Amino acid sequence: MNTMRAAVCARAGGPEVLEIRELPIPAVRDGWSLVRVEGAGLNRSELRTRQGHSPDVVFPRVLGIECVGTVAASTDPRIPEGTTVAAVMGEMGRAFDGGYAEYALLPNPLLMPVTTTLAWDVLAALPETYLTAQGALDALGIGPGSAGRLLIRGGTSSVGLAAAAIATAHGLDVAATTRRPGKAAALTGHVLIDDGGPLTGLPRLWPEGPDWVLDLVGARTAVDSLRLVRRGGTVCVAGSLSGWIVPDFEPIAKIPSGTKLTAFHSNDRRGSTHLLRRIIGEVEAGTYHPHVDRVFRLGDIAAAHRYMEEDRAAGKLVVVP
Repeated sequence: MNTMRAAVCARAGGPEVLEIRELPIPAVRDGWSLVRVEGAGLNRSELRTRQGHSPDVVFPRVLGIECVGTVAASTDPRIPEGTTVAAVMGEMGRAFDGGYAEYALLPNPLLMPVTTTLAWDVLAALPETYLTAQGALDALGIGPGSAGRLLIRGGTSSVGLAAAAIATAHGLDVAATTRRPGKAAALTGHVLIDDGGPLTGLPRLWPEGPDWVLDLVGARTAVDSLRLVRRGGTVCVAGSLSGWIVPDFEPIAKIPSGTKLTAFHSNDRRGSTHLLRRIIGEVEAGTYHPHVDRVFRLGDIAAAHRYMEEDRAAGKLVVVP
């Protein structure tokens, strides 16, 4: 077999621009290895790229910033053929073709070899989601032995659910927001409905405010999160559910004295093999419970993007070839 099926984003536009095509299987070259893709998590950054909000991306392009699978042809003796690997970020699906395909040619430094008993769809739900969640909690200064109150805005997103699982395992008191009451059942801990107005339930829950806010909504709520966190607390913006840019942001006026604003970008965790192995171990042990909302076939990628764009998921969406 010299060809593969791939979901190609033909141009910027709606879900219909994702077309299933037969493409040549990429030829291995120095420093890159071929991965037989067994699953890929879907991410809103791919949705925005498809919509045309990533000006550096040239179409047509096979999207997908992460995938899991097995090495089909290797140029790195440390990652021989047959090795189970995960890959995330590093310009996957942007500068070069990504995980929405039966095969992906990827730079060797991105490949994270793992050993696991997890099903492919569960493993595919972990790399971007849990590495981002862990990285954001690290940016907030939260770790084993931390004590305090954490508010997660965008709690039913895949990263929000993962962050809640990790923080709860650390023993933190966790509250999470959702805009859709119908998704509240997916949340653990305290649940707050975000209807676009003030979070009226938060002062009753924590009169002094949370010690930390993990803001996955982003542009629409970042300034409000700075108002909600206790004076001297920390806000980390690690998501963009409402867009990339905070308009007319005045740091001195909007950041209370002593309060800290930070951010986390998941590209910082590419190639984090040791951390991903630890996360897989926690999932296998039952400490973390990944929330896989739906699994789509590659041929249904347009429907999967439509489902994601309509904000119907509570947790991770995964596509399998």
